[in-house]
Amino acid sequence: MKLEEKLGRLVFNFDKEPHIIVDTDRCQKCDHQPCLAGCPAGCFKIEAGKLVFNYEDCIECGTCKIICEKDAIKWNYPRGSFGVAYQYG
Repeated sequence: MKLEEKLGRLVFNFDKEPHIIVDTDRCQKCDHQPCLAGCPAGCFKIEAGKLVFNYEDCIECGTCKIICEKDAIKWNYPRGSFGVAYQYG
């Protein structure tokens, strides 16, 4: 099964309040943009020459916070009962 198919099986309870805030001004100064390749859910994309982040697909792994070279990501877990619902198996 491909990663996209596995991610498509996840269940999310979306919150109108994002649990991750990305300072895109700092991102524009980043030469490497490791978040593009590092995010396993593909939440970071380049659209019209700018970095765009979509928190709704986040699987809450924290990779983006760890690999961000510009400290542009303010990362928290979602509020209680929101976010991804993992299932065993």
